Amino acid sequence: MTTNNLQAIIESLLFVSGDEGLSISRLAEIIEKPYEDIQGALESLEQECKFRGVTLVEIGGAYQLVTKKEYAPYIEKLVEAPANQSLSQAALETLAIVAYKQPITRAEIEEIRGVKTERPLQTLIGKVLLKEVGRAEGAGRAILYGTTKEFLGYFGLKSIEELPPLPEDLLQEGTDQEADLFFQSFQEMK
Repeated sequence: MTTNNLQAIIESLLFVSGDEGLSISRLAEIIEKPYEDIQGALESLEQECKFRGVTLVEIGGAYQLVTKKEYAPYIEKLVEAPANQSLSQAALETLAIVAYKQPITRAEIEEIRGVKTERPLQTLIGKVLLKEVGRAEGAGRAILYGTTKEFLGYFGLKSIEELPPLPEDLLQEGTDQEADLFFQSFQEMK
């Protein structure tokens, strides 16, 4: 394994570890290389990061890749961009169904909506409003979806129990109005 290859492996591991980061010991264990080799590769990676938009930091014995402070204004624009915040009616309907019925499979969501939900699910997972929370029992072990902490923050909720209760007539009429509750909240938050 070349030094460049070792650095690339470490970089990819640090990227996927996110905020948790990885210690030199853990990197050595995963890559099956001596502590000293990992330490040397980290030092080289730190030097290379001087020419990139990220930097290598050590926090509490764990190494992380983080964005450089001087690029914060651009990152803020990305996060605050209105296009990044909009959700389609299909995504809002899917989100409402998952919020009230979680954990729930894609097939169950599609049964309620009456249309495919693959794209709205991908959008909501990409925006970190939904996540995989497990697998259903039985054949195929379908993915179960649920809401995230980001979902709670997005709608100003402390817990999922703070969702507004569904009126009895709404439960009998279907889920279109269920999504409208979220659509209305979403519009008010803009």
